[in-house]
Amino acid sequence: MYPDVFRKLCNILRDKTHFEDTRFICVEEMLGQFLQIVGQNYRYCVIRNNFCRSQFATSENFHKMLKALNTLSKDMMAKPGLVVPAKIRENTKFFPYFKDCIGAIDACNFDLEFMYVLAGWEGSAHDSKLLNGVLSRRNGLKVPQGKYFLADCGFANRRQFLAPYRGVRYHYQDFVGNGIDPENEKELFNLRHASLRNVIKRIFGIFKSRFTIFKSAPPFPFKTQVEIVLACVALHNFLRKECRSDEFPIEEESESSSSSPIVEEELEELVSQTQEQQREEANAWRLNIANYMWRERY
Repeated sequence: MYPDVFRKLCNILRDKTHFEDTRFICVEEMLGQFLQIVGQNYRYCVIRNNFCRSQFATSENFHKMLKALNTLSKDMMAKPGLVVPAKIRENTKFFPYFKDCIGAIDACNFDLEFMYVLAGWEGSAHDSKLLNGVLSRRNGLKVPQGKYFLADCGFANRRQFLAPYRGVRYHYQDFVGNGIDPENEKELFNLRHASLRNVIKRIFGIFKSRFTIFKSAPPFPFKTQVEIVLACVALHNFLRKECRSDEFPIEEESESSSSSPIVEEELEELVSQTQEQQREEANAWRLNIANYMWRERY
């Protein structure tokens, strides 16, 4: 983080959270301690020695800063844009086919900024269940009228969440380097869908490289871990706006194959007529996009 950016963040903390210097420590030092803990995965004992503070003071300062950053987290989430993202607008592979797309699930935009984060969901759950839970919350994910996100094969195709074709080659490496071009409109759609949705791999690669505390289990209670996620998301979005030159290696993420079965969805006993109609309309919409791409591929 550049010095001027660091000072700007300190000023934001003072202005928007009423975070103030104490008699013994300033906001700048508390932020510096916090950044070393989440950025370098330093333990309290290291911070204590680096800043010549007691273990108790180090812990107190960390949790104060954590609370302040969580206060800012909502305001620092990226808002859905109404204009076509530059990544789509400036690439004929994506425009005009994905002109109404505003990001990808997990919810981030094409500027590598988080738009929505659900932290603290305990246990395991199917992707579709998580998404339905997010959409039904009072302060949940909102999709502007006429816009949509790209989703992976774990989600059902719907009007606001455009999923790839299942059982069709999807992953970028299935095509590149093998001398294999898409053979039909569905393969071409999946290839370009995967290329655009690669933003998910990039944003989490940057996030884990920037905040190395997530490369191991943080030694904090569950509630604190949830708060750390939200605080680091806020920091990430702030730094994306202020330090656009940052570069981090992208770590490979394992993804499920596009042909893998979605067990919970296939075992649904009843699907309402409305849901079935919406599914058919969304599939027709996807097919129109795929056919348009195929006709204009040369």
